[in-house]
Amino acid sequence: MQPISVPIIHFTTMRKTFFLSCLLFLATVGVAQERQLALYGIGFYNIENLFDTEHDTDPTTGEDKNDYEYLPDGTNHWTQMKYEHKLANMSRALADMGTERLKGIGCALIGVSEVENAHCLSDLCDQAPLKERGMKFVHIEGPDRRGVDCALLYNPRFFQPAKSWLQPYILNEHITRPTRGFLTVQGTLGGDSITVIVCHWPSRFSASPAREAAGTMVRAEKDSILASNPAMKVFVMGDMNDDPFDASMAKCLGARRKIEDATDGQMYNPWWQILLDGKGTLSYQGGWNLFDQIVMTPNCLDKSGKKDYRTLTFYDARIQRMPYLFQSEGKYKSSPKRTHASGVWLDGYSDHLPVVAYLIRQL
Repeated sequence: MQPISVPIIHFTTMRKTFFLSCLLFLATVGVAQERQLALYGIGFYNIENLFDTEHDTDPTTGEDKNDYEYLPDGTNHWTQMKYEHKLANMSRALADMGTERLKGIGCALIGVSEVENAHCLSDLCDQAPLKERGMKFVHIEGPDRRGVDCALLYNPRFFQPAKSWLQPYILNEHITRPTRGFLTVQGTLGGDSITVIVCHWPSRFSASPAREAAGTMVRAEKDSILASNPAMKVFVMGDMNDDPFDASMAKCLGARRKIEDATDGQMYNPWWQILLDGKGTLSYQGGWNLFDQIVMTPNCLDKSGKKDYRTLTFYDARIQRMPYLFQSEGKYKSSPKRTHASGVWLDGYSDHLPVVAYLIRQL
């Protein structure tokens, strides 16, 4: 039978920790068994050009960032009013991620891409929907010419970061100037050691080998981490600018469609089947792509089917389809409602939809 979940909130005052648990009633050979399980949501969202209204320079080289279109006198006429609307919109969407299962709680951590700087992240986390949860962030300024970076938002009640670094994209014949690296954050979630690698791989303006190189680099980083600690649970998330079946993901990163195929050295990609079912995170010419993915190492999977959940275990994956994220009328009705389209400010959210993977663990 399908599990029935009842959210229960527990407080442990001595340690001042907060737990959300789900009481699952599982039927095994006709006998009902009751267990308390903690449920966690981890998400990713390309928040599409979260820029402030000030011009940035590279803190290392002093060179100007190409952020001119997001200045008050730039092509987007990016004013303080528009910036504040963007912050309010994105904080609403980020806070709603994961609440379909974790009502009032949301995600323990969320990787984001296309954010300009720490100032934007600070302003974002200061918005009421995120501030109420005490959301914090990890960010390392990267070398991208436009100035957009990846970051990790997290709820410190659930996730405790311990170490972070920006793994660089190694330049090659396909990418010859500094570009976005891979933000890597290690910490503790649900008592388990995890590593989250937040990515924004080269755009579709670059040929496939540029993203294949990114997949190879991230795989090498993941393998190095596991060589040091085989028990580490590694999650690679981001806007890959490729679908799950493309070479960068399926071959170079080694992210497999089926759980049983995610053997040692491989990863599991739950979004592959979701795309085959006709669902995606960005719309193009009437069809859907699924560039926004969260994939995981085999030690996150219940491959035996025993469902003991003694460590963090993958439970479910869902695209977040809050109605307000979509265009409600016009030519692009039912497509994601973005901030700008054809030079017009739409006061929207993003051209991508967010995604969440749920993890479960026995208390």
